[in-house]
Amino acid sequence: MSTAPSRSALRAFDVLDAFRTAGRPLSLSEIAQMADIPLSTCHSVVRALEQYGILYFLSNRESYPTRWLWDVAREINANDPIAARCLPALTALRDATRETVILGTRQDDRVLYLMVIESDQTIRYSSRAGDFKPLHSSAIGKVMLMTMPDAQREQWLSGHALDQATPATITDAQRLHADLQASAQRGYALTRGENVADVMAIAAALTWGPTTLGVAVAGPLHRMEQNEDTISQQLLSCVAGIGPDAKGA
Repeated sequence: MSTAPSRSALRAFDVLDAFRTAGRPLSLSEIAQMADIPLSTCHSVVRALEQYGILYFLSNRESYPTRWLWDVAREINANDPIAARCLPALTALRDATRETVILGTRQDDRVLYLMVIESDQTIRYSSRAGDFKPLHSSAIGKVMLMTMPDAQREQWLSGHALDQATPATITDAQRLHADLQASAQRGYALTRGENVADVMAIAAALTWGPTTLGVAVAGPLHRMEQNEDTISQQLLSCVAGIGPDAKGA
């Protein structure tokens, strides 16, 4: 388990997220307000980002991020071993199911989305890489729980509150335990409106060296229920196709 980072270590990300939210150049006072940072602290963070070449000033008042972020992110993504191995297969799964496909892993007591390949349909499940989801109410989270050793899973269930995300969320530990057992027997986990109302997701485990990842297909509940059998088989086939080669990664 990793320890929580200090608030000061996250200030630069808060500043950058303010630009993402606003979608335009911002003044120092606007950044401080949107990022919820004291003005004096915000000034120091902005100046540090400017000196590193991450921000530039359009005028005496307004600044905006440079293409440094884009270029660095592109280089990092090009060398991501998981993206390089999984993206073609996950894209093919998205195309076959016409639903959103997600790759995620466990980070502490949450699911972290590593990759989201959205459906091309107008009504679809939307999310993005970097989003966090609960373990107990998300399909990938259930995969993380069902693949735990029995003793570790029992300890987790007894020591964590199962907060209600929607009226359909399973908040009883015994019910969730039974759901996880059923998931393990069929080889994939399901959520039906348990994390996002009217959204269904089907997820299966993908072993990547010592790490367990989860691959999910998510979409509108009514559409997913109609195609559950087909989508679950497409999902399992996709995971099996990635898995053997990934074990030695």
